[in-house]
Amino acid sequence: MHPRLLKTFLAVARARNVTRAAQEVNLAQSSVSDQIQSLETELGASLFTRSRQGLTLTPAGEALKPYAEDLLALADDARAAIDATRAGTAGSLSLGALETIASARLAPWLAGFRAAHAGIDIKLRIAGSSELLRRLGDGEIDVAFCFERSPELEDQRFARRVVAAEPLALIAPPGENRADIDLAALAERHFVATETGCVYRAMVDRAFAEAGLGEPRLAAEAGSIDAIAGLVAAGAGFGLVPRLAVAAAIERGAVAELAWPGPVRSADIVMIWRRRRVQPPTLKALLTALGEGFVPVTPAGARPRHAASLPS
Repeated sequence: MHPRLLKTFLAVARARNVTRAAQEVNLAQSSVSDQIQSLETELGASLFTRSRQGLTLTPAGEALKPYAEDLLALADDARAAIDATRAGTAGSLSLGALETIASARLAPWLAGFRAAHAGIDIKLRIAGSSELLRRLGDGEIDVAFCFERSPELEDQRFARRVVAAEPLALIAPPGENRADIDLAALAERHFVATETGCVYRAMVDRAFAEAGLGEPRLAAEAGSIDAIAGLVAAGAGFGLVPRLAVAAAIERGAVAELAWPGPVRSADIVMIWRRRRVQPPTLKALLTALGEGFVPVTPAGARPRHAASLPS
């Protein structure tokens, strides 16, 4: 199976359309069709079937897809390793992270990693969770750092490791500087949250469900943690977000932090990478360094500070 044929096969699998796949791999439509036919002849099985939604993978195509991804990733790793020897470097790493994790946790740690591995060229890309996982699956990044998703959403192509646990902070407008609030009062409050489907929104919904509060009453939906903090500071409602994302706002008094009255919640930060038969030396170095300590893991029972104990 020539890598060129596998690359074309994956392009068609993603696009579900020969025309769009041809544009992606810079080939004529006829060449794409010829390559898919050659691969099917070599394997003795049909890889695609036509439907109203376009081209879909047959069971044989589904079986081939993860192997094609691994083979192409391994070829890229081999090429990168050879290029690194010619350039006199140790190789490169492309990392992806949520903006809050990148700025508050990853950037300080990367400074130390970079100092210990000066020959590794590091690129850091910022994106949302879904986009990070797409880029990881497509081989655009080597590692993604994001908050843990629901177990049923885990992709078996990826390996994962919990590297830290971040407490969730219940934030309120600055005038709400009371030490505690009970569940009944909290149920009457309006909240600012991200849209349904976002990993941050899942944290809020899960915390409310475990506290027996049902669904939160929403004052507004916002596209980022910064926007949530700004709306809360302006008095739009309460928010429940990873503390690392609003620590600066809490410290300067822009928002108040209250004690969450339900079961204490934290959000796991996970490192995710593609499973592969041979791990590149740069990825091995990163995994080893993370095993030696990313950031302290907050105990699950730790209770966040509330506004009454914070400096103004």
